[in-house]
Amino acid sequence: MTIDDTGTTVPAQAKSTASGRIRVEVGAQRVRVEVGGVVVAESGSPRVLFETGLPARYYLPKGDVRMELLEGTDTSTHCPYKGDAEYWSVRVGDRVYADVAWSYPEPITEESAGIAGLVAFWNVDLYVDGVLQAG
Repeated sequence: MTIDDTGTTVPAQAKSTASGRIRVEVGAQRVRVEVGGVVVAESGSPRVLFETGLPARYYLPKGDVRMELLEGTDTSTHCPYKGDAEYWSVRVGDRVYADVAWSYPEPITEESAGIAGLVAFWNVDLYVDGVLQAG
């Protein structure tokens, strides 16, 4: 259970209904990330970020990510709700998957503070409770 930005207690797997732009929940799902057929991350303690108009994103503790496979890049982006993101590429053998992981070291809003220093992925195979997620 979490408390959303309206002060309401909601279950961890509830759909985003908060009146704010983003909400972060402590998840109980088992999340596995594969890149090029290699497991890059596996966690039972994700933070799930719900953002209006976007799919849920799973942010994982760095201790659950095979950081030795990640290579920092010069890419950075800014979100008015989360702050400045840093990016990593994933190297699997001789192949590099560019900018597929990111983190917000210092989120700029109270709503996004729960993802500080955690790692999220996109354009990868993401499994939640053993089910491959679309897109």
